[in-house]
Amino acid sequence: MISNLKDILLPASNQGYAVACFNVFGFEDSKAVVDAAEARNASVILSINLDMRQFMSMEQIIGMLRPMAESSKAPVCIHLDHTYEVEVVKQAIDAGFTSVMFDGSQLPIAENIAHIRDVVSYAYPKGVSVEAEVGSVPYASGRDHIKSALTEVSDALAMEQQGSPDALAISIGNVHRLESGSVEIDMKRFNELEKVLSIPLVIHGTSGLDDKDIKILSKRHVTKFNVGTVLRKSFGSSLRATLNSNPELFDRITIMQQVIPDLKDTATKVIDLLGQ
Repeated sequence: MISNLKDILLPASNQGYAVACFNVFGFEDSKAVVDAAEARNASVILSINLDMRQFMSMEQIIGMLRPMAESSKAPVCIHLDHTYEVEVVKQAIDAGFTSVMFDGSQLPIAENIAHIRDVVSYAYPKGVSVEAEVGSVPYASGRDHIKSALTEVSDALAMEQQGSPDALAISIGNVHRLESGSVEIDMKRFNELEKVLSIPLVIHGTSGLDDKDIKILSKRHVTKFNVGTVLRKSFGSSLRATLNSNPELFDRITIMQQVIPDLKDTATKVIDLLGQ
């Protein structure tokens, strides 16, 4: 069944678990994620980032994902990831996304809040959820223009009270696209944020976190974890292994019938880790 972010995160917040938000790049990984959600009777979020939007139009993406979400036995949200232009966010809403993220993390907090208020006023009457970001989560590689800045408690509280988004992405030491090693979470900063905020919190850069930290955060105030690198690595590894073991294989469907179960296993492990 198709859902928005608010409807998916509310029970997570009430029951002490978190929902996995997977960056997906096509039919195969999207199907694997939805299959994993159905197998676990869990909610899931299919997230579309800038790379995917440059590869396919929003209408093409929604044409692929929306029927998949609507026919699923599990609640599925179709989410627009980091987007820096309000007009693009509105285009996604009109195209059929059920959740959007306006990323104003590079802006002064007052300007960030003003843009979120604009997005919220457009999205909420259409039943679309909104995610904001305060502080700035850096990238391990690429996108050097994205700064690294921990979330200030006063700024986060101002966003919650004045911007009224459904969810808030925070920066507490997490890093996007970390392919090896792990980061140290600033639990002191998280405790300070958790103490004053009631809004569901979001962690981007899950692949760089230790499992023990993920388990702790998912039982507390973090209700959404964004996952990208681990699923991409699973796809690449499975595809290479399939082709290396069958060098004469060329039929795409046969190849993907071997890759999709591996992706499903990866997605299932993430869902289980988050406590659903």
